[in-house]
Amino acid sequence: MIPSALEHVQEIAGGAGRAAVFLDYDGTLTPIVSQPEEAWLSDSMRQKLRELAARAPVAILSGRDLDDVRRRMNIDAIVYAGSHGFDIAGPHGLRRQMATEFLPALDLAEKELHAALDGISGARVERKRFSIAAHYRNVNENDVPKVEQAVGEVATRHRKLRRINGKKVYELLPDVAWDKGKAVLWLLEALGLERGNIRPIYIGDDRTDEDAFRALEQRGIGILVSEQSQPTAARYSLKNPAEVERFLRALTAALT
Repeated sequence: MIPSALEHVQEIAGGAGRAAVFLDYDGTLTPIVSQPEEAWLSDSMRQKLRELAARAPVAILSGRDLDDVRRRMNIDAIVYAGSHGFDIAGPHGLRRQMATEFLPALDLAEKELHAALDGISGARVERKRFSIAAHYRNVNENDVPKVEQAVGEVATRHRKLRRINGKKVYELLPDVAWDKGKAVLWLLEALGLERGNIRPIYIGDDRTDEDAFRALEQRGIGILVSEQSQPTAARYSLKNPAEVERFLRALTAALT
């Protein structure tokens, strides 16, 4: 098991004012819930993030739609990257959208997924601007292979899209060389944080966050949020969002 980030806060902070913090949303800042629309940020977590953002650059990278995650966070001073980094916005006019030419393929795939999955109890198709999620958290175990087959068939028909697997979800995204890792590296450059004395810290819980852990392996710190030991490119771990909140409080104090 990799060491707990709570036991290495000073080492991770690397000195006053030197950190830039990147965080996933679901499973990192909020617990995973059976209905994604019910995953709201707690007031205490929002306050910790506001305090941290006053001392260091903060960005949220989520699989959620940009507008959705921005509304749930409700903090103006930070950067948001929705749809796994395909849709980025932040203060002072920061804006980047990747792969807008793939939107017609996503529109078509969305219709096909609805046709294939709407008859499966508990299955849910969620359209985000730059991806389509097929959730199966509430699907009967015997029906999960049907969901996987349907998503696979739609992906096969749409060569412009690629499938990724998350926690109880399959997602179709534009098949371009872009992910949360590349989004983090782009943000470091766009925000002028490439100088050697800035230490990027990335906290996340899902497979898509591993791209960011790998991107920062040589130059920053990855922190995996998980109760279980698992293969990861992260250097430290936290068990759950409650531990993430404790860590953010300690990190903010270390950066003061």
